[in-house]
Amino acid sequence: MEEHAGGMVCKCPHHKMPGVFIVLFGLLFLGGNLGWWGMGVVNVGWPVLVILAGLMHFGKGWCKCC
Repeated sequence: MEEHAGGMVCKCPHHKMPGVFIVLFGLLFLGGNLGWWGMGVVNVGWPVLVILAGLMHFGKGWCKCC
């Protein structure tokens, strides 16, 4: 953890991952609806993102700050 003007700030990248997964999830469905890629990509992509998010949750125990 690093001290910042507003308090303690964690520099661990996994703390940003929930936001990244939400954005990727939204882009996946937006791209499917706009025709950027086929719905097959969406149908395979969303379970992959959920699995990756779950795996990242298991990695939280390795963080030195939490």
